[in-house]
Amino acid sequence: MADRFFPNQMPRFPAEAPPDELASSHSYSATLIPTELLSLPDAALSDRLRQAALNLKETVVRETWTLSGRHPQDNTLYTGALGTAFLALKSFFVSKNENDLKLCSEIVTACESLSKTSRHVTFICGRAGVCALGAVAAKFANDGRLVDHYLAKFKDIKLPSDLPNELLYGRAGFLWACLFLNKHIGQNTISNNFMRSVVDEVIEAGRTLGEKSKSPLMYEWHGKKYWGAAHGLAGIMHVLMDMELKPDEVEDVKNTLRYMIKNRFPSGNYPSSEGSESDRLVHWCHGAPGVALTLGKAAEVFGDDEFLQAAIDAGEVVWNRGLLKRVGICHGISGNTYVFLSLYRLTGDLMYLHRAKAFACFLHQNAEKLISEGKMHSGDRPYSLFEGIGGMAYLFFDMVEPNAAKFPSYEL
Repeated sequence: MADRFFPNQMPRFPAEAPPDELASSHSYSATLIPTELLSLPDAALSDRLRQAALNLKETVVRETWTLSGRHPQDNTLYTGALGTAFLALKSFFVSKNENDLKLCSEIVTACESLSKTSRHVTFICGRAGVCALGAVAAKFANDGRLVDHYLAKFKDIKLPSDLPNELLYGRAGFLWACLFLNKHIGQNTISNNFMRSVVDEVIEAGRTLGEKSKSPLMYEWHGKKYWGAAHGLAGIMHVLMDMELKPDEVEDVKNTLRYMIKNRFPSGNYPSSEGSESDRLVHWCHGAPGVALTLGKAAEVFGDDEFLQAAIDAGEVVWNRGLLKRVGICHGISGNTYVFLSLYRLTGDLMYLHRAKAFACFLHQNAEKLISEGKMHSGDRPYSLFEGIGGMAYLFFDMVEPNAAKFPSYEL
């Protein structure tokens, strides 16, 4: 198991120092502790991470956009050019550089052409993401005609009857795109009535499979009953909590989360799928990190201390086992850092801000070297948003204003 993550020997609290024997040693683990970065004043660290984010963004743009001749082969946010567009929009929010907004729009235009033949309809992996991001970028560029163009294309998307329900490729992923539009364009951009028709299908499917389970709601993707954020319960519950639900549906969501809490591993981690006994994965996509974000959302929405405590417990798993030998946000340190940012936003406890800084500083100090040494995986698509350094750049931008940090395309 330990071959999946680096031992976390960083201080657990801001005032705590590393163990004496570690601090004075020259061991490999000791050299990874970003002591100097963590000792910087907040403003200096923020500037350092902001500059690192801008530099990484330029690398990502060059590798995924410029060198492709501005003709990308992958239009998804997950591994493709749309992820670069999303990163450029984030850079615009932080830097206010109009060139970033223009770049975002240019990439979306190329992705729109490519996505016309895509059968996928979600924000992260499908056409809904292209149209939604295009509309939002156009709004910030004050181009009402283009906003209308992308909204019309979005509303033309047809959901197949055999669509799954999960986040990456299913109904939850399409609903998230609706929420993204309503947040940035305006409430009722996508009507509650329209979203309700999709919610009905999600609830019905979950209850039907739930009748054969001890959980009120249950879902399958490719024949497996996943629990995680990408393909399973955590991701679907996360989106449902932003919907207008009936009282009995609210109870089903709550009790599904309680079922997950009750059946977590003794370690505090969560199974990747129903019945799995493999306590190995501590990723956003599978395991405690994605579930922690959903439980934190539940604590916020329902005001229930049970969900808050469960989110805190999952956060401890991420602190102890989440310093992964991968860089990305889907299954890497960048994504796991958002658990601490979420808990900090939820509780106001500076310990979680410290932990987010510790993970971010670990990446800033070590990622490039560890990747070059073959001791950290750069991702199958090493410049992408979800698997590669695009996600690390996005995290560093978020560390400039940690109070407002949200896991990209998951937290609104």
